[in-house]
Amino acid sequence: MTLNQLLYFQKVAQCQHFRQAAADLNISQPSLSRSMAVLEEELDIILFERSGRNVRLTKYGKIFLEHVDRILHETDLAAERMRQLSGNEGHVDIAYVFPLAGRYIPHMVRKFLQKEKNSSVTFSFHQSHTGDMINGLKADRYDVIFGSYVENEPDIQFVPIINQKMVVITPPGHPLLEQGFVSLKDLERYPIIGYDRTSGLGKFTNRIYQTHDLSLNIICESPDENAISALVAEDFGIALVADVDLIRERNVCVLPLSGAGFTHTVYMAYKKEHYLISAVKNFIQFIRKEGTHL
Repeated sequence: MTLNQLLYFQKVAQCQHFRQAAADLNISQPSLSRSMAVLEEELDIILFERSGRNVRLTKYGKIFLEHVDRILHETDLAAERMRQLSGNEGHVDIAYVFPLAGRYIPHMVRKFLQKEKNSSVTFSFHQSHTGDMINGLKADRYDVIFGSYVENEPDIQFVPIINQKMVVITPPGHPLLEQGFVSLKDLERYPIIGYDRTSGLGKFTNRIYQTHDLSLNIICESPDENAISALVAEDFGIALVADVDLIRERNVCVLPLSGAGFTHTVYMAYKKEHYLISAVKNFIQFIRKEGTHL
């Protein structure tokens, strides 16, 4: 059964006349008759009864027409949706790490939508960890993601967008506050709240600890700055974290690192050599041009 057969059947049912239906469809009457005969043979049921030069649907033809009308209506809706997606009414599925949820993502998406050509684009927002987002990108659940760089992903394009300074947060009244700054060696003297080791920032901070041969007392690992700063605020330990707005909303103190500064880079990522609709391509270009700052 083909889509053409369904269209032909619907037209014959509407016209109740093969010649008129054939003229409307711009095909020959014999071709139309053969197509309907093949359809009836395939369905193993009679759809039309002839009455002189006219035809009318059998009881079973009427039942089949109800299904055909629904199928063709859905086909029209699907075609219209694809036309919207290919034009200026596309949809973008994005995913991002927690620190970007407070300002960066809402702010940049709103700026993108304020441009007239993008005003009809819609977005789905997802918050997750870098590893999960990479899997979602590969599975086409997401079009664009924002998180840490991941090695050995040759099919994914990573574009640096934000550099985050690394700072140390302590509870109020902590002894380190008297120094006004923190060295990496100072971290060995106190309990540490770390990032989840499987997260992008967890891998990044663990590389710092290993490179500088630090022996730390990491008492727990948490998924993001929200959870980490909550524990620090209650004096469970101190933490080396990315300097994001959220930590300054907690009852914690922020201290700079002495010596060489450490920064963590956040990347936009998408699949290389992969078909992208205009809305997704325009969003990527917008972030490349205007989204490379906090």
